[in-house]
Amino acid sequence: MNPTPHSIYDRLNALGIALPPVAIPAAAYLPYVQTGKLVFLSGHIAKKNGKPWVGQLGKTMTTEEGKAAARAIAIDLMGTLHAAVGDLGKVTRIVKLMGLVNSTGDFTEQHLVTNGASELFAEVFGPAGSHARSAFGVAQIPMGACVEIELIAEVA
Repeated sequence: MNPTPHSIYDRLNALGIALPPVAIPAAAYLPYVQTGKLVFLSGHIAKKNGKPWVGQLGKTMTTEEGKAAARAIAIDLMGTLHAAVGDLGKVTRIVKLMGLVNSTGDFTEQHLVTNGASELFAEVFGPAGSHARSAFGVAQIPMGACVEIELIAEVA
């Protein structure tokens, strides 16, 4: 059973989460595109105090810091998803996340970093928040950000 729209927003409120507005794209792309029942959200980079959350896992950041950055991205993604569909209650499934982690060649906990987003989606959307996922270590992310995540969601 999917949560009701009311319960999704109640969970966000209980977690102290206010959904941010859609960020203006930094290059030539759209923040989201819907085709049929699927909504594709462009990659969102981690931000701290409104600026790119710069760092490299395994060098200047710990796994726990990366996990917090991924959680922050999940909040931004939910803000964009809300703008795309008008009501998070229309989301029937978080289908897939792809996490890119700015990390050193010997850092191997990209999956744990990306859990910061995955766990929040499950907490907010219940069973509909469980999703397929990929997590990659990359040499760099735009603006030096530590993590970038994109999302695919299904809507009613």
